[in-house]
Amino acid sequence: MSESEPRSLPAISPQVFHILLSLVDDDLHGYAIIQEVAARTGGELRLTASTLYAAMKRLLESGWIEERSTRPAGATDDPRRRYYRLTKLGREVARVEARRLEQLAAMARAKRLLPPLGVAAPKGSRA
Repeated sequence: MSESEPRSLPAISPQVFHILLSLVDDDLHGYAIIQEVAARTGGELRLTASTLYAAMKRLLESGWIEERSTRPAGATDDPRRRYYRLTKLGREVARVEARRLEQLAAMARAKRLLPPLGVAAPKGSRA
């Protein structure tokens, strides 16, 4: 398998995974990605601008995201903002990573580190 194929890639960082997740449904600008990640994680993951843009540079270079050449319909915000979209390869990378995480969670359930699916963890427990 070539390096550009998602199945041959190592696990990606949580920050990168969350950036890719942010772009699954919508094309967003950087600050909107920061806000979406913070909202989705309940504030547990807060990306700084420097972290975001360093990751975005790598994602652009890898072909996982691309900058839009036009603004999304209805975009009335600052015209200097750059909007990004997930590429087909980026979507597949995110899908492969989600499957990897799902497999890890299944292993944790098999070891009873996590409760079975559909069973709430006891109050006060982290599982």
